[in-house]
Amino acid sequence: MLGERIGEDNGKVTSQRVLPAVNGAARMETSFQATGTMYGVGANDTGTYVATMRPDGTLYGEGQGVLMGKGGEAATWIGQGIGTFKKDGAISYRGACYYQTASPAWARLNGVAGVFEYEVDAQGNTKGQLWEWK
Repeated sequence: MLGERIGEDNGKVTSQRVLPAVNGAARMETSFQATGTMYGVGANDTGTYVATMRPDGTLYGEGQGVLMGKGGEAATWIGQGIGTFKKDGAISYRGACYYQTASPAWARLNGVAGVFEYEVDAQGNTKGQLWEWK
């Protein structure tokens, strides 16, 4: 069951590059930086993900990143999701993230599967929301 929303952020794509295709599937690497909150603590999120085009036109993405809190908190994350293209050039992802941290303020993250919504508009602006999956 979905629990409370535990995080949200807004940011910007900082770089993109095309990777060699695998089994004929186009792949794109995207890096981003975002600011927001995690469990109410102000945070900066930096991550990179690789999106692979699937035969039906959807995307499969895998990524990793680092979350740095304003109070010295730190966490790493890995995630996977499915993306769909929107008519205006945006991409909408849905998926899950898993965290690891030694920071007491974020200790709950170690036992959480975080379910996310992540949007990237045609100009490279990002918006993410994260819910605790209990």
